[in-house]
Amino acid sequence: QVQLVESGGGLVQAGGSLRLSCAASLRTFNRAAMGWFRQAPGQEREFVATISWNGGTTDYADSVKGRFTISRDNTKNTVYLQMNSLKLEDTAVYYCGSRRYWLTGVTPNESEYDYWGQGTQVTVSS
Repeated sequence: QVQLVESGGGLVQAGGSLRLSCAASLRTFNRAAMGWFRQAPGQEREFVATISWNGGTTDYADSVKGRFTISRDNTKNTVYLQMNSLKLEDTAVYYCGSRRYWLTGVTPNESEYDYWGQGTQVTVSS
């Protein structure tokens, strides 16, 4: 059974940092692009960042460029999201997803991601 488990969320002051982790029990992990998405209350889930199977390609939403960094460790089946200079508007539930492994490249299109974690809450306070 495929499982993606996010961790590392919490309450942080604006300007602070958090590092999210997503551990995947996915046989195709080291062939699949991975992504982070987030959903704020009353809003639709939105793309945050994605990384290719080997870490060679990354892409970010404009709202997080320069502040967030996605990375992965294929030996640990884990993808990370380092979040710096957090803002109030970063408050959301953060989800990791795995993209269908046979698709090349990266994409912000969540319809191409077929497995999701349960999410981890990130709350940024003033």
